[in-house]
Amino acid sequence: MNCRLLVALSTLAIVAASCGSEKPAEKSAVETAAQLITEEFVREIIAEISSDEYEGRGPASDGDKKARAYLANKMAEIGLEPGAEDGSWEQPFGLVSVETHPPDSWKFSGHNQTTLFKPWDDFVINGDLQQPRVDVTDAEVVFAGYGIQAPEFDWDDYADVDVNGKIVLLMNNDPDWDPDLFAGDTRLWYGRWDYKFLTAAKNGAVGAIIIHTTPSAGYPFQVLQTSNTGPQMELPIGDEPRSQFTSFMTEVASKSLVAMAGMDLDELREAAHHREFKPVPLGVTTSIGMDVTISAVQTANVLGLIPGSDPVLKDEVVVYTAHHDHLGTGPADDSGDTIYNGARDNASGVAEVLAMARALASLPVAPRRSILVCLVGAEEQGLLGSEWYATHPTFPPGKIAANLNFDSPNIFGKAHDLVYIGFGKTSIDAIVESVAGEQGRVVTPDQFPYKGSFYRSDQFNFAKIGVPAAYLKPGTDIVDRPPGWGREQEDEHTENNYHQQSDEYDPDWNLEGLIEDAIVGFRVGLSIANADEIPTWNEGDEFEAVRLEALAAAQE
Repeated sequence: MNCRLLVALSTLAIVAASCGSEKPAEKSAVETAAQLITEEFVREIIAEISSDEYEGRGPASDGDKKARAYLANKMAEIGLEPGAEDGSWEQPFGLVSVETHPPDSWKFSGHNQTTLFKPWDDFVINGDLQQPRVDVTDAEVVFAGYGIQAPEFDWDDYADVDVNGKIVLLMNNDPDWDPDLFAGDTRLWYGRWDYKFLTAAKNGAVGAIIIHTTPSAGYPFQVLQTSNTGPQMELPIGDEPRSQFTSFMTEVASKSLVAMAGMDLDELREAAHHREFKPVPLGVTTSIGMDVTISAVQTANVLGLIPGSDPVLKDEVVVYTAHHDHLGTGPADDSGDTIYNGARDNASGVAEVLAMARALASLPVAPRRSILVCLVGAEEQGLLGSEWYATHPTFPPGKIAANLNFDSPNIFGKAHDLVYIGFGKTSIDAIVESVAGEQGRVVTPDQFPYKGSFYRSDQFNFAKIGVPAAYLKPGTDIVDRPPGWGREQEDEHTENNYHQQSDEYDPDWNLEGLIEDAIVGFRVGLSIANADEIPTWNEGDEFEAVRLEALAAAQE
């Protein structure tokens, strides 16, 4: 029997066991529990932790501590047990606060020209070494295309050019014009900024600059301005390679930089679309010195547990995640508001997960497997809380049956569809389709694949340790709205509210769709928790091998 057939049979077994064999009494209990997923419950939590009193829930801030205490109390109130290993509600982890103080201007020289760029307007920059000073002297800029090294695609943007001690100028995203090359218009980790910065450091670059464009990033430059201003939180540096600094630069400024070399950025980008591309030294150099304020701080993941009812399977767990942090406070907007309240992102996701947990905890018989509610911190700083949990899990990775993640849920009304980030990667697909189908809804894959959402939220860190993961997002085919209306609302929210002070709770939000999505999430997690078999990655998936290793380790 081949692996593909085994995966198919396993999927059918999970769906049959979890969706087709419930006794009437069990169905009644599930339906009764689902009725506890209410707008009143959700709205209370959103309004509370996104209020000004929580000061935007910046990691390690007073608002962060207050939010964590509130969420632990709410977990206790709905019947969860403390989920941390020491019997507490919190899994603390240390962070390094890095606040970089850029110069008033950044000067580049070459070819008898000098160009000055301004912080905030033209670029954002951060020291990368967790040290109090950045000093780079006379470093040449090299255009290195996408900054990708992917031998499986016969692709190497660093081929034949030594960038040690130099600064690399990089394109955002990854090659997207051929579905057989990388993944077409679906962004992979290769297209993410963290991969690009890491790879630049591995090749010895002292700095890396990513050229920002709204289409390639999926958001405007203002998101980078607000996200890269003030203290940046990081996990303490390990043995991974680091550059002196990382930076994002506007497309306009990047074109000016390349023009100093007598070159055209569009022509360079076109050349970088081919495997034969080689890095291009620009003959432009720069020096930059910056003070960096370093301090050690602490935040925590908030963990709540529903112990499983099966004597054997209770040692396995289904993990629900949502991040509880946001950006804290920052420069005032035009109205004088300095608080990034993070109501949709992600107070609403936290409320959604707690509503599902409330339903699960109310069942007269607990699910066979345990349920862990993991409200992670410091997501906005680079998925740090989920990274910490993934490297310090309270259950062995091979015992984590699945991860269901929720971030920025539906505030626009009921939808005919449900968007599933990661659709096509695991056997969870069939379960989600079955449950959503009972609501008369269709499951669609990522509708904005160029944004690389699977690698931008907390399920990615679970996937990296092999855990089959699903990120359930709002549908955009909104009931009683014209075609395209839902996508227009998402685009408008991204443009005007995402990572802005204006992401505030609005009592007029239509949360009917959020409630339907939460019921799907509740039933999918319950199905996985009660099934005889746990989900699998589809054959050949990028995370399949590490999953098999984790399962083998769990049996030792």
